[in-house]
Amino acid sequence: MKFEDLLLEIGGFGRFQILILFILCLPRINLPMHFLLHNFLAATPSHHCAIPHQEAFVNLTMEEILLISIPREPDGTFKSCEMFSQPQFHLLLNSSLQPENNSIIQHCQHGWVYDHSQFTSTISTQWDLVCEQRGLNQATATFFFIGVTMGAVVFGYLSDRFGRKAMLLLSLMFSIIFGMLSAASVSYIMMAITRTLTGVALSGVSLIVLPLGMEWVDIQHRTFSAILTSIFWSIGNMLLATVAYLVREWHWLLVAVTAPCLLSMVCLWWVPESARWLIANNKVKQAHRNLLRCARMNGRKDFTVSQEALRRMTTDKKPGESYSYISLFRTPVLRKISLCSGVVWFGVAFSYYGMSLNLTGFGLNMYLSQFVFGVIEIPAKMIIYVLVNRAGRRQSQAWTLILTGLCIGANVIIPKPFTSLRSVVAVMGKGFSEAAFTTVYLYTSELYPTVLRQNGMGYTSFMARLGGALAPLVFLLDEVWRSLPEVTYCGVAVCSGSVAFLLPETLNVRLPEVIEDIE
Repeated sequence: MKFEDLLLEIGGFGRFQILILFILCLPRINLPMHFLLHNFLAATPSHHCAIPHQEAFVNLTMEEILLISIPREPDGTFKSCEMFSQPQFHLLLNSSLQPENNSIIQHCQHGWVYDHSQFTSTISTQWDLVCEQRGLNQATATFFFIGVTMGAVVFGYLSDRFGRKAMLLLSLMFSIIFGMLSAASVSYIMMAITRTLTGVALSGVSLIVLPLGMEWVDIQHRTFSAILTSIFWSIGNMLLATVAYLVREWHWLLVAVTAPCLLSMVCLWWVPESARWLIANNKVKQAHRNLLRCARMNGRKDFTVSQEALRRMTTDKKPGESYSYISLFRTPVLRKISLCSGVVWFGVAFSYYGMSLNLTGFGLNMYLSQFVFGVIEIPAKMIIYVLVNRAGRRQSQAWTLILTGLCIGANVIIPKPFTSLRSVVAVMGKGFSEAAFTTVYLYTSELYPTVLRQNGMGYTSFMARLGGALAPLVFLLDEVWRSLPEVTYCGVAVCSGSVAFLLPETLNVRLPEVIEDIE
């Protein structure tokens, strides 16, 4: 007897599974509130060099003081990173005149003045992460995703070794601790370290939530379960826009997005450990108890199964034998799956965060952009629910990723003045990008056997977070060529989407239990 047959006897999608899925959706809401927090945490408002001895210009308006103190861009706006070494009073007579020579222009010497109309404070204004320090501002997101990358490796292994539930609770606990420490940061170094550690902890949540729910659900409802869980990511996206709009001070914003982890942690105590994992790891007594609990709640009170029958279902994994990430590359079919899925995950995350961390690039208010990007993800998930069951996982994965790249590339060609058209194309691209992300979670959890599923998810999540870590740094390439970041995102998305065609189809195929099922 296979575990799938056992699920049919106890109810593969009853009240028990629905309750578990909804509880697991609570931590899912928390994830985008941290993963996309950089948009608001490190936002850089309009700024210009601080002008020394400003009180000496009592007879001048603020506009006139800026005119004689700050050089202008070709479009007439004041430069953010340069100032005149001495006041240029002749510009009061004719503001269109150019400075007499460029030697009088210098970098800001006395700090910066920020526009606080949109943000009370951000880490950018707190530690002057602008101009020459702009790279450190973008690096904050990279540090977070480096943490997520490391966490993917750690929690992928630990959750296969010690169980899904225990590691999920542990990751939530550390998410609360390091999230609150981030809010209390007194220096940029402390912020960078605590955000990295928050990324490590949240990686466990990201990695474990979906497989823990999927391992309790039968084949027919796997797709629905994955889509339902991912919709709560989109809800978290919209909540982030709302919370960030209401909380404009970065310390309290961090507290606001971290506190819900406590509710998730409390609710998770009710969720049982995966019976599939327990059986695969010879923990038959606890698996038996959890299965009876599931059967009772689903109204299958006449269900009975002996512990001996469960013991016969255990995989042919010998006691004490353990699998590692090396096991993903030992056999030929599994090696091909691992290499291809790693490339796909990198491309999915790289393009997704390339779009999600560029809220000001499409002509909309950043809060509205964040909210609209969250809203468009929900119909994208509904459409992908139909597609993955009709066209299959492989075709859906490949084409959603390729179309994401083409939308990003289209915005390179569309002129800047066509704001409405650029916004529509960007929203379409975000929809395709989210569809690709939704598919890849479902697809990958079906590609790997139970004994290696979390190792597989850990490895692919590592590749995704590597893409997420590099995505914000690519924005710095605009100093080489303004459109180079978009061209890079486009190229990676199209190429990685093409690699998805090399993966096997998993539509209506039983979840593999051991490596032999794959080979």
